[in-house]
Amino acid sequence: MPGAAQLMLIGSVIHLDPAPAAFDAMIKGWKPQQMSRMLSASTIEPRLDLVRRFEKFVGTHPWKWNPSDVEDWTSSLLGGDKPRSHSTIGGYQNSLRLFLKYITDPRYGWLERCQELFDEIPQQICHKWNAAEHLSEFEARPSVRPLTCDELEAFFARCDEPVDEIRGRGRKGTLVALRDAQMFKTYYAWGLRRNEGVSLDLVDLRANPYKRDWGIFGSIQVRYGKAVKGSPPRRRTALSVP
Repeated sequence: MPGAAQLMLIGSVIHLDPAPAAFDAMIKGWKPQQMSRMLSASTIEPRLDLVRRFEKFVGTHPWKWNPSDVEDWTSSLLGGDKPRSHSTIGGYQNSLRLFLKYITDPRYGWLERCQELFDEIPQQICHKWNAAEHLSEFEARPSVRPLTCDELEAFFARCDEPVDEIRGRGRKGTLVALRDAQMFKTYYAWGLRRNEGVSLDLVDLRANPYKRDWGIFGSIQVRYGKAVKGSPPRRRTALSVP
């Protein structure tokens, strides 16, 4: 089984400092376990980094963690000059919960290995009484709002300015500046996510049978839409609007 303790920690190898070796093995084992679920690297790597950061904050290893560690860590994230948002805290806690779910699953053998090496076993320390719940569809800060029409006009005008400035100086870079300006306009015009826009190609321009006079600019075929966990990118069609 991917990520099993017997694959990550060889019983015949004796480590001079078994605690960090065991923790590193857990981290390394969690990676193929997530890859086996077809999760992307952009999902896996931040989770691994988050667990390492939590371990440094607590100063102990997973078999010594307890629920109060989560509460102290969350309090530290909410303090300071730049407190984390509700959605960020929830994402962090969910990553930690999934890691602990992995190492406390008897099928992976980490409980037995920790009992053998340290006479202690890890436990699930994220529960409904100390973790954020996803209760609202919109969890962004209230200060976040859409741009007004005037703000959009000013933004797009500023995007176009470098094109004229570079052309006027007779320098290279006009096409690059024009590309950047067009990229922002494309995102806005068809309501695209960042990765959806980056992955577009000319062949993705499609006709709209209800607006034939627009030719191939009637819609865009998005081939790299946001995927469901463990699934390939979803496809969708974004219609052009006046």
